[in-house]
Amino acid sequence: MGSVSSIRKPYHIGFYLCDSFTMLSMASAVEVLRMANQLSGETLYRWYTLSDEGTAVSASDSLTISVDEAIPTQLPLDAVIVCGGIDIEKHCSQKLLSWLGKMDKKHCTLGAICTGSYALAKAGVMQNKACSIHWENLAGFQEAFPYVRVSNKLFSIDEKRLTSAGGTAPMDLMLTVVAKEHGNKLSAAISEMFMCERVRNSEDVQKIPLRNLIGNAQPKLLETVALMEANLEEPFCIDELAGLVQLSRRQLERLFQRHIQCSPSRYYLHLRLSRARQLLIQTTLSIIEISIACGFVSTPHFSKCYRDYFGIPPREERLGLRPSQPAEINEIPAILDSGQIAI
Repeated sequence: MGSVSSIRKPYHIGFYLCDSFTMLSMASAVEVLRMANQLSGETLYRWYTLSDEGTAVSASDSLTISVDEAIPTQLPLDAVIVCGGIDIEKHCSQKLLSWLGKMDKKHCTLGAICTGSYALAKAGVMQNKACSIHWENLAGFQEAFPYVRVSNKLFSIDEKRLTSAGGTAPMDLMLTVVAKEHGNKLSAAISEMFMCERVRNSEDVQKIPLRNLIGNAQPKLLETVALMEANLEEPFCIDELAGLVQLSRRQLERLFQRHIQCSPSRYYLHLRLSRARQLLIQTTLSIIEISIACGFVSTPHFSKCYRDYFGIPPREERLGLRPSQPAEINEIPAILDSGQIAI
């Protein structure tokens, strides 16, 4: 959006509401702005709701929201954020797409939350730009707009483009924007007011349920993963896992290689390391306690495995000393909790 010195106060943001937009995502973004004003004691931001004709818009939860203006508008907008939701492909009117193109020519910051990135790409304003969108739309988006640098990141900031996935990801995006414009102290205070344990950054990825990646046709694989998740502190050996799901070790290894492109032991290791990272960031447990909780026989072994995977020792992770260029991890997709996997 700009630096503290370059933005004028207040900063005006228009939230365009697509039909069936996701209320949670939109509120997650707006509430950060409201709290920024409240805690700073200043009107740092003003926001407006917009639609094609200025008429009320129904959210995906069937609640109806009245809007402030129709597009095009004479409001002094510094940024426009498209709030997407269900069936976004059906809710991108030519009027919206044309207006986004005109706002881009005026050097207005353009953003999107949930599935709203589809509208920006359709309007032709995302060429070679980093972009985030809800994981359910990721594959189709990549096919439709190969010239957009779409990723599974929770949110992306690329010059005058702000995009985020759905759910509460817009809150992390806006907290990051507030921190850049008005300092980390204000952003942290907002986070505390919302009882948000930590502000996720632009390197955090969306959690995609494993069932959505491989479908229900592989019950043995899903059963094995569930057993792994339930036994992180005292991991099973691979032969034990194979026996519990009534497969041979070779059959289980082939199943993992075919559908997850890694061995069962590798998947299990990364599952445990990802849980360790959560505990490091979100709790005050000692590194020794975390290594035990995640099934490592010694702290040095845990530290080595952690550094090999994340590119940073556990102690530095806890202190927030992320490397300027994180290690590339290409062996398997990043494993998360609850049978979820980031691609």
